This record gives sequence, structure tokens and C-alpha cells, in this order.
Amino acid sequence: MTQSSLVGKEYRGYRSKDGGVTAFDAKIPELGPRDIVVRITHTGLCASDVAMVKLPVALGHEGVGIVEMVGFDAKQLKVGDRVGGGYHRDACGNCKFCLKGKDIYCYDRIVMGEGDYDNGTFGQFYIGKETFLHKIPDSIPSEYAAPLQCAGVAVYTALRETVEPGMRVGIYGIGGLGHLAMQYAAKMGTKVVVYSTSADKEQEARAWGASEFHLISTMYETIKAPIKVLLITGSYIQILKSKTTTKEFLSRNGIIVPLTAPIGAMNLNTRNMFFDAYHIHASLVGPRAMHAETLEFAAKNDIKPLIQVTKLDNVSSLHKVISDMEANAIRYRAVFEL
Repeated sequence: MTQSSLVGKEYRGYRSKDGGVTAFDAKIPELGPRDIVVRITHTGLCASDVAMVKLPVALGHEGVGIVEMVGFDAKQLKVGDRVGGGYHRDACGNCKFCLKGKDIYCYDRIVMGEGDYDNGTFGQFYIGKETFLHKIPDSIPSEYAAPLQCAGVAVYTALRETVEPGMRVGIYGIGGLGHLAMQYAAKMGTKVVVYSTSADKEQEARAWGASEFHLISTMYETIKAPIKVLLITGSYIQILKSKTTTKEFLSRNGIIVPLTAPIGAMNLNTRNMFFDAYHIHASLVGPRAMHAETLEFAAKNDIKPLIQVTKLDNVSSLHKVISDMEANAIRYRAVFEL
């Protein structure tokens, strides 16, 4: 099949509709100068996909695959390259955010759920912009690379923006984000302190780099020293109670980083927020430079997600894995093979 014959080719994708998920037929469009057609081989299922079922959008944003066709002005990618991407899809390139390497905050950005509504990675093909796709290092298999396109970038960026070697970094929750955050934080030279609801997760937490393990039920009673940064790796904002913002638990000038869209209010001690100079650091995935760094750092330090791989044959297989995710039965990232 020639490159040009791909234009107009129909393929099956999956999108949200009426609060659920359905299959739909898409077509490869005429390409812009630097558009890239990627044949998806693997794609992760993220909680953001589940949240997006309320919107009319093609699902999937943790895609990895092979470049099948490139626009006439593509300079960085060629047919046959293995690439990943899918959440952050475009930006203006000229605003103050883009010029400072913060393109994720561009007012004209396109991310999943904000434009590009008919293009997702839950399908045979994904059409991306050249500079918003990233080459996958040879040492990372595609099934492991898929969750790094969103979950990996999210935790890596948050850590890079808030931690330094030697810091005590708290990670609340061992799950899809938490188990990756532990690995990245440990390889960055921090002392990783983990808080979990499950005592049986201590062994794997320590294998991923945790130097301390505390049960959430007793974490304020078992403090050994204050942490400098607290990463909340799930929708657990309700844990932010008055004891969280005390200098015994979170050191003065400490940082709280909610890594997922919060559910519920942050119940913080505003007096302590002022007198102990606490900070809330919001972090949305990451700009392009951080995405590239995420993959390079993972390759260099052998960081891999724990995955469950399922063949994406039809909408029923998609529904099954979504149901497992909602039941908290995935350990810890779901990946589809196409």
C-alpha cells in the first residue's frame, strides 16, 4: 500500500456517546504539512478516558505505534519510526508559554477533550502533529511505553518541577500513577515515603524504591520526619485535612501536588498555609520537552509500569477493561494491543 493510498482509508475507532462508549468508523484525512499517520500497536487506558465518556470525543491518548505516512514538510519523523503520544496534540508555538517551553499551558493548545474530537488512539490509526509525537527509545517495549505517554509524563513532570536529590518525597497511593512516581522519584535520588491503604503492598513498594512505608490509617502517628513534597496519586483530596498541613508531617515551605483531577474539597488549615508557607502545585501532564525527557529517563533507569495487556477486538473488550478499572481491579495500568 502506498502512502498516498492511505488517505481516505476507513478504520475503526471508539468514542464516547450518551455517557457510554461506542465504535465508530473514521477516515484518514488529507494531511497537513507536518501531520503524521501512526498505525497504533498499543494504547493505554487512563482514568482520563473514563472521565471523558461524558464528552463527545474519540477516546485514547496513550498511543504507541509505527509511522505509516508523513506530511510533505515533516523533518523529524519518517515512515517506520516508532513513536508515542496522544494527550497534548498541538499549541500555537508563539505565545509566552510556548516560547518558554511551557506549551502545555498555551491558550490555543489542543489536548484530549479540548479540540481534535474525532481522533484518538483507540483505533488502528492516529493522526498527530510531528512535534507532538515522540520517538520511543529502543530499550522500551511498546506495551510498556504506552502508559508512559500520559501517566509517566504526568508523574515525571510533577517531580522534576518540585523535587531535588535528597528530599523526602511522600507518595500517597500505590496505583497507576503511584507505582510509576515511586520509580521516578527513587531514581532522581529522593527518599521515597509511601502511604497506602494496603499492608500487602509494602514489599512491591520497597522494590520500586520506597525507603519508608506507612499505612494511611496510621500515617500521622508513625511519622519519622517531615516530608518536603506530597504527591497525591489518585482522587484522594479528602485526605488533605488539618494534620496534613502541619510542620511535623509536611515541612515548612512544603509542596502538595494533586496529580489527578480532585474529587471533593481541599480541607486545609489556612492559618498553617500562611505561617508555614505551604504550596499547592498543580501539574497537567507535561510540555513536549518533559515528554521526551520522561522517555529518555525511563530508558536509562529501566523504569517500567506494571501492566495488564488485553487485545482490543471490539467494544465489548473495551467495556470489560473499563469495568475492571472502575472496580479498582487493574494492577496497575491497562494496555490494549491492536
